[in-house]
Amino acid sequence: KSKGTSASVDKQQQSKDSVYFRDGMRRIDFVLSYIDDKDGEKKQDRRKEFEANLEKAGLELETEDKSESEDGRTYFLKIHVPWEVLATYADVLKIKVPFKTNDITDKKDVPMSWLCMPYRLPEHVMQPEPDYFTATFDKSKIDFFLIEDKETFFPPSTRNRIVYYILSRCPYSKEDKDKKGIKRLLNNGTYAAAFPLHDSRYWTRSRDANCESERYALYKYWARFSRFYKEQPLNLIRKYYGEKIGIYFAWLGFYTEMLTYAAVVGLLCFIYGVASFDENVWSKEICNETIGGQIVMCPLCDKKCGYWMLSTTCSSSWQSYLFDNTATVFFAIFMGIWVTLFLEFWKRRQAQLEYEWDLVDMEEEQQQLQLRPEYETKCTHLRLNRVTQEMEPYLPLTSKCARSILSGATVLFWISLIIASIIGVIAYRLAVFAAFASIMKDSPTNKLDVVGSLITPQLATSVTASCINFVIIMILNFLYERVAIKITDMEVPKTHVEYENKLTVKMFLFQFVNYYSSCFYVAFFKGKFVGYPGDYAYMFGKWRNEESWELIVNSYINICSLACHVWGSIHHQLLYEQTFKTSRLCFAVIQFGFITLFVASFPLAPLLALMNNILEVRVDAWKFTTQFRRPVAAKVHNIGAWNEILNMIAVFSVVTNAFIVSFTSDMIPRLVYKYAYHLGNESTMEGYINNSLSVFNISKFQPKNRPDDGENPDWFYSSNITTCRYRDYRYPPGHEKRYTHTMQFWHILAAKLAFIIIMEHVVFVVKFFVAWLIPDVPSDVKARIKRERYLIQEYLHNYELEKLKIQLSQNGPNIEQCTCPATAATPVKMEVFSDCLS
Repeated sequence: KSKGTSASVDKQQQSKDSVYFRDGMRRIDFVLSYIDDKDGEKKQDRRKEFEANLEKAGLELETEDKSESEDGRTYFLKIHVPWEVLATYADVLKIKVPFKTNDITDKKDVPMSWLCMPYRLPEHVMQPEPDYFTATFDKSKIDFFLIEDKETFFPPSTRNRIVYYILSRCPYSKEDKDKKGIKRLLNNGTYAAAFPLHDSRYWTRSRDANCESERYALYKYWARFSRFYKEQPLNLIRKYYGEKIGIYFAWLGFYTEMLTYAAVVGLLCFIYGVASFDENVWSKEICNETIGGQIVMCPLCDKKCGYWMLSTTCSSSWQSYLFDNTATVFFAIFMGIWVTLFLEFWKRRQAQLEYEWDLVDMEEEQQQLQLRPEYETKCTHLRLNRVTQEMEPYLPLTSKCARSILSGATVLFWISLIIASIIGVIAYRLAVFAAFASIMKDSPTNKLDVVGSLITPQLATSVTASCINFVIIMILNFLYERVAIKITDMEVPKTHVEYENKLTVKMFLFQFVNYYSSCFYVAFFKGKFVGYPGDYAYMFGKWRNEESWELIVNSYINICSLACHVWGSIHHQLLYEQTFKTSRLCFAVIQFGFITLFVASFPLAPLLALMNNILEVRVDAWKFTTQFRRPVAAKVHNIGAWNEILNMIAVFSVVTNAFIVSFTSDMIPRLVYKYAYHLGNESTMEGYINNSLSVFNISKFQPKNRPDDGENPDWFYSSNITTCRYRDYRYPPGHEKRYTHTMQFWHILAAKLAFIIIMEHVVFVVKFFVAWLIPDVPSDVKARIKRERYLIQEYLHNYELEKLKIQLSQNGPNIEQCTCPATAATPVKMEVFSDCLS
């Protein structure tokens, strides 16, 4: 039992692949490593006390000498949890175990299921264990459960979770009993690491016949990119890594599967834009030398920008049409419905997983039994729990309020920092546009055949601003992740569920502002508050607000650059294992926001997200199986607060896409012109460009707005030009209402608002109907849950009845002397680290 046990066993006889003690019988459930420093007497004392208390708790320890390590300096303390301890803590943690084989027959095979065969994995990989009805473990009713072998009854993931539960609560100081937990020992350097072992090397099976080699199976069937088209072995992932990681991969896989439909429809909309290229009348007018080549446009900035011809935007107008056409409206409506279908079908999938993984009755009340050890340590006050009628630690209201206020102030400070940085980037865009316009006026790149017309001051400004924005996002993201964990720790959440939810809200709130600010600026502010020649709007009274002639293209540039931000940030190393689901799901949900909130600007976004996720699933799988230590298994009910966040994004996406189609796209102004303002008998788009441009008398330019000498092109001086055009609907000079908005402007505004209301109502009605039509829990899962609950009651009743009959038969007629039958073995005395057991 002690550290010196079985030291005489010949180590050469034991396989290097073995996950057992030197006796070959006791499984290694956990490993602690440390380096014995010369000046580490305090550390030695802490380790000695800690390990003594672990043995009092019933754990069995064995130490590997440093001579056995690769560096010759590291000791490894191996931990085995015997059956008595497993049974005790399985009772404490309310772990579900099988008591009867499932007797409900599966539904008949789905028609045409053979089409899915190429995507299926072998049966032994997909279902590593039989299907059972399960019940919460009760140590006093051991013979009620299907226990064939006590050594394999609890899977390794459950065993390491139980060990970690004990390690987190075990004291290491005789003087101060509040000093407890492996986390503090890792932080102060007493131990270097604490982790459960992988069961084999990932590239080959274990040579030890007793080792399951599940890591090898995961690598072979899941973690290799050549398996990207295969389904994930979710049951095996859950069995090996625990429910927390299993449900992350289940969500990511389901999200990727649903993205396929959105990607196909988005691609079809893009193809429609390509196929209907010749119908783009307004672009033809822009490129026409007799129309766009004769329209002189007003300068885009003060002093350094000259007059320019509308035909110079010929290429960008054709590119804009690919993403801004009739199909865009259809796709925006489709995505509003798609996101509802995704969330409803995920609820069904989640309900199915909850049943299969024994999470149905894992409510927050049961989580209360699992107080965070940090909460137990920091909360010295006690009070009576009205439910359990036992004394429990609590945080005083004054302390809780003070911590919450400080936490909220910190989050607001960081969000303000993001907003300030975004304003700084906007100021940069406004400040350097004039410089780029002056520098690139006679640039050699303008003479390039293919890309010369694409390299514009607008493009240079957007690209450089996006790069700066990228750096700012990465720096703030790197810092805030650590800050979020610190302030969540400072709040001292009571349970693990509460900790996860608090951290989730902080992470998402920050990431939402961090990643989406630029997109919101481009979609809803850029080019919207420009003013008009003679009365331009200025930021801080210094920088003239930028005009947006390439709205869809600029939005495309920003979304692509920010998608790259997400791509880069997704592949960072994990900060802490316990925040895995929070950090990884956060970036996946941010991506989900990109393809729903702004999809009307870029219909190919779902396709790019699909390609990213196909790779992401396998990259994460490869990291877990080959690069990371095996994490401690953790049990969670579902994806937690992310469900509500996804619902919020789904509702918000309908509004943002309606506004993008109305105010960022040219769709509504074109339709108003076609059906109300076109001159002629037929409704066509001819003359739209001339109609959408207002006129300004260049002699009325203020000195601060007028281009400097030499900034105008040569053709300007060789022609008698008295007016320039700008994008707006205002009366021309000479009119009694000159430079005020025309009635067409108000008609277009009314049409935009009407479109928003109609689109939102149509999509929301369909969303609610779909949500009502699709039940959250599949009917077969409901039947299984009811059957299981019924069997638990029936079997427990029969079990108690049989025990009573046996007891009566043993005592005979002398019922007064009835006593409980003595157990075969003497109970093991051990210290239980839980307030749940008296």
